[in-house]
Amino acid sequence: MSADKADPIVPPRDWLADPARLHGEWQGGSLGVGHCVIANRIDGAGGGPRLHRHPYAETIVVRCGTGRFTLGDRQIELTAGHILVIPPHTPHKFCNAGPEPLETIDIHDNGAFITEWLE
Repeated sequence: MSADKADPIVPPRDWLADPARLHGEWQGGSLGVGHCVIANRIDGAGGGPRLHRHPYAETIVVRCGTGRFTLGDRQIELTAGHILVIPPHTPHKFCNAGPEPLETIDIHDNGAFITEWLE
């Protein structure tokens, strides 16, 4: 591979704080990719990110557990295997509805994270 090209393989140690828990963030812009990935693991019921929005779409894949998602004024519960597409500029948040851990893979349609916190 030439010196001016980034390695297309990103090892777990480069983006996961704890690979055994699959929890971390990766921004694809450095590889010229228009996506970012967040791997979430929320162990306690009620935990999760507060209300926010992005100027691009976000896709959330629920790996395990049950999540309570708020999109604008709509609240829904999703379980393992569900995919949720959040349109750009939509206020949203989610939490672990418990009792088991909630794991999600969140794909941001942008090469860098841009988040406006609303609460």
